[in-house]
Amino acid sequence: MVNYYKDNLDQVFSVLSDPTRRKIVEELSKGEMTVKKLAEPFDMSLPAFTKHLKVLENAGVVTFKKEGRYKYYSLKPEALEGAIQWMNHWRSYWESQLSRLDTYFENLDDD
Repeated sequence: MVNYYKDNLDQVFSVLSDPTRRKIVEELSKGEMTVKKLAEPFDMSLPAFTKHLKVLENAGVVTFKKEGRYKYYSLKPEALEGAIQWMNHWRSYWESQLSRLDTYFENLDDD
């Protein structure tokens, strides 16, 4: 199996294990947003929300730029590539195993 851990796989899965952070990633997949715009749908204080952004930033999943007094966040989809490759590897593996199991049961019916 290919070693996907070199691409911060553990950190990405840890970051995405939180529903708030997953929702932030979903929102940023639509395009760049200010902190205020991102925080609108969440029922939490701005300091609590910015902690989530910091975790995503530290994992390399989001990046920001500052223009004047506003911070604009954007998604770095390439940071998720290792996790996508890892999941695709295991999806392929399990599909193969289920196909073999299906063939086994078909052969039982023929007997």
